[in-house]
Amino acid sequence: MLPVVEPPPFSKPKTPEIIIDRKHSYFTFLKPYLSFHHRRTWFFISVLLLQLLLLLSAPSLPFSLSAANNSSPQPSPIIGNPTTIKQGTTTVDGISISNTPAINQKKCPYGKVYVYHMPPQFNAEIVRNCRNLNPWSSRCDAVSNWGFGKPADRISAIVPQNVSGAWYWTDQFSLELIYHNRMLNYRCRTLEPESAVAFYIPFYTGLAVEKFLFTKNATGEERDRHCKAMLDWLDEQPYINKSNGWDHFITLGRISWDFRRTKEGDWGSSCIHMPRMRNITRLLIEKNHWDYFDIAVPYPTGFHPSSASELKNWQNFVAGRTRRTQFCFAGATRGFNNDFRGILLNQCHSEPGSCRVVDCGGSKCENGTSANAIMETFLDSDFCLQPRGDSYTRRSIFDCMLAGSIPVFFWKRTAYLQYESFLPSEPESYSVFIDQKDVKNGTSIKRVLDTISKEKVKRMREKVIEYIPKIIYANSTQGIDDAFDIAMDALLRRFKEQQGGYKWK
Repeated sequence: MLPVVEPPPFSKPKTPEIIIDRKHSYFTFLKPYLSFHHRRTWFFISVLLLQLLLLLSAPSLPFSLSAANNSSPQPSPIIGNPTTIKQGTTTVDGISISNTPAINQKKCPYGKVYVYHMPPQFNAEIVRNCRNLNPWSSRCDAVSNWGFGKPADRISAIVPQNVSGAWYWTDQFSLELIYHNRMLNYRCRTLEPESAVAFYIPFYTGLAVEKFLFTKNATGEERDRHCKAMLDWLDEQPYINKSNGWDHFITLGRISWDFRRTKEGDWGSSCIHMPRMRNITRLLIEKNHWDYFDIAVPYPTGFHPSSASELKNWQNFVAGRTRRTQFCFAGATRGFNNDFRGILLNQCHSEPGSCRVVDCGGSKCENGTSANAIMETFLDSDFCLQPRGDSYTRRSIFDCMLAGSIPVFFWKRTAYLQYESFLPSEPESYSVFIDQKDVKNGTSIKRVLDTISKEKVKRMREKVIEYIPKIIYANSTQGIDDAFDIAMDALLRRFKEQQGGYKWK
């Protein structure tokens, strides 16, 4: 029970005359001017009324009473990191939203980015509909924690305790969520579109089309519907029309070929081929090497350190790891004649003392069920075999390098012609290349690897470990220059360089 407080004894208030009559009161000085018959009184009131009128009519002030222009772009709210709730936030639809813009802690030599605030049908509603994004299973775990997924609790069995909290069951197609969250907290984000050199479109294109990619008898119209709606909305924004799209970019969370359908009945969406997408730059996990507007960025892995010390602990761990196997392969055959993966598996099985296999046949490696076995295999091997996946690239490249294992490539388009900004410029310094044609003609992978000295293997591993920060997406905006920072620097530098140059419409 609260204590009872007695009210103070009633006392009669002093009259204005008594207060004004005090010898040293300011009112004594002002009294001659407080009369409505004095002309200075009316002048003072007029000034106050004029200031009030200007205040109420100013459209740029946050508390203005003027109506907003619906065709003007609106800044997207800043949303906290997946596992960190920032001070001064509110919650809307379960999402933590900051009331203040991110602080620019570094200089932005190539300019700043404006993030469009799009209708929720293009992002938030797609996430809320996570149970229906895939025809076979729910995608809710995959899109949780802004694309990081659920914490990888079981990984603690094979990684040190001081880094186990940085691991998540991250889906390889979660790029759109990860980049959107980082863009909202980006040091070079601006809330003023007039000052921006680049405009980010936070549309979850890959998530929106996924259901229709794998639904039998889905029409081209269904696969294109979301992209067309996005472009219709974008047409109403003034800044896309000023630049014809040259300073706009979007994240597509799948490979480029999933958005390049050229005729009805073929695979994928035709989003990239739509005329209004022509000049918009796309960040993808695999690019079309001949398309200037495609930029390939690393696949998301499960490692998201929240500090530079956590990252360093992991690098020290993989550098000191004892590796008992010469090379390894994690994957499965594709079930057709002369399947290259089948050739690799046969070579591995013929060298049981040198090669270790993680069989991913069926669904053995889906949904993290074999993630520990795969990571442990990479941690124990000097080299990891990286053939092409369903397309030229595969996420396993980055899982392998993250474990400090040296990748062995068989197609140059698997890495060398994809991720130039994120990997060493000299391929031989961190990887081995054996042409797939030579392997098909009988070249022994083990014999090629046997020619590499232990000293060179050591140097190559050191280079792989040195580049780990460049191929991960950190759970922090401070202290780590990761794949996101490298991608944005490269993108903004490109936009800066093309200013003033020739641009087709």
